[in-house]
Amino acid sequence: MTLPRATKIVATLGPATSSPEMIQKLVESGVNVVRLNFSHGTAQDHRDRAALVRSTAERLGADVGILVDLQGPKIRVGRFAQGKVTLASGAPFVFDLDCELGDEQHVGLDYKELVNDVAAGDTLLLNDGQMSMRVDQVSARTIRCTVLEGGVLSDRKGINRLGGGLSAPALTEKDMADIRVAAELQADFLAVSFPKDAADLTLARRLLQAAGASAAIVAKIERVEAIENLQEIIDASDAIMVARGDLAVEVGDAAVPALQKRMIRMARESNRVTITATQMMESMIHAPVPTRAEVSDVANAVLDGSDAVMLSAETASGSFPVQTVQAMARICLEAEKSDPITLDTDFLHRTFDRVDQSIAMASLFTARHLQVKAIAALTESGSTALWMSRLNSGVPIYALTPAQVSRRRMALYRDVTPVFFDYHSREREEILREAEQRLVDEGVVAAGDLLIITIGEPIGQSGGTNTMKIVRVTANPRSGSKAIARVQPTRN
Repeated sequence: MTLPRATKIVATLGPATSSPEMIQKLVESGVNVVRLNFSHGTAQDHRDRAALVRSTAERLGADVGILVDLQGPKIRVGRFAQGKVTLASGAPFVFDLDCELGDEQHVGLDYKELVNDVAAGDTLLLNDGQMSMRVDQVSARTIRCTVLEGGVLSDRKGINRLGGGLSAPALTEKDMADIRVAAELQADFLAVSFPKDAADLTLARRLLQAAGASAAIVAKIERVEAIENLQEIIDASDAIMVARGDLAVEVGDAAVPALQKRMIRMARESNRVTITATQMMESMIHAPVPTRAEVSDVANAVLDGSDAVMLSAETASGSFPVQTVQAMARICLEAEKSDPITLDTDFLHRTFDRVDQSIAMASLFTARHLQVKAIAALTESGSTALWMSRLNSGVPIYALTPAQVSRRRMALYRDVTPVFFDYHSREREEILREAEQRLVDEGVVAAGDLLIITIGEPIGQSGGTNTMKIVRVTANPRSGSKAIARVQPTRN
């Protein structure tokens, strides 16, 4: 049997991928989570797409998560009379709060507070860093600059300050309204753009809970301040996104690769999920095959330990969305073959405070050293599967649960395949036999294979995993498999 792809794929929906046919093709090609980018489109657009995703996933028998990505405080220039201007290096240029339609001399600002956030000598980066200006003078209504790197500047392009330091709050009024929409469509993940510290994530979670939802909170790391407060942001979130676009503009592009590795490592050590994003397959917006550099970029994200890799415009508006997903899936599978397993050293200096986490780690260690074919984790919340997925054992993890919300969330976990399995109102031994039979029926294991099953008592209680059972699979598991060993520690 071919091992399932460990690394998950997040694909952004947009004009190119909003039909039932295209969404089905994306799921069949390997998409695990779809992203709804609230920077574009209307609330009704997102409701319609979410409904299509849900109905398509149900028809295909797939567990597909939905990630709502809030716009955040995107700081932009105003509009130009002609839609765009060409600015030469060395030319003067003014950001003017009183300007309604700009020209080659000046333009307005959507973000009025910029005059309070910059000083003479600062460098402003525009249009994702493609243009730059030096601040020469700041007054109450204007910022006078000199163009350092010229080019074409068009309506509502973004502005960043080199080195960060802009005071815009992470959640705008629009974001707060969009959180209610995310709750309404039962999103599985909520991505918060430009958080500075843990307080931004805590506020988003409180607003989401007040709206009656409990989506996992994803912190998008794209500010200098976020790097300075990285551990507290990780602790306050359920997942992080390595959002390399705006981050590169603030810290410099050369600093991003090392930061990517550091962020992924820290998140995994803190039992958090990671998504690597931005320009991963950018050339495939217009081309049917990726560049060699893009192939290496995706592969390196896999080797860094990222749970998921993300596509943005490639699937939202690109000409080859299905081919892009298929190419990304191939790259992930190939990179995973060479992913080193360092499980023994990973366990050094680790301590566990909980019985269920201890069972998860014991299962990994045993599976690796006994050459177990698969791990079946019977789980209610998905926590056991999450802990197992934080270390690379080389053994696939199948998370068996009746909880649909948990299955959709686990669709993002590396190495984890969520499986619908109803274990309520049955005796434990019957449940274990049926779980084994389910994996035999799915072609995961066969007679003679070793299988680890984890389960908890009382059955169906979140956080109750307390038993690991090692079995030798028989031709007919329902008749009873031979138990090799069972570990069942006493609860504290």
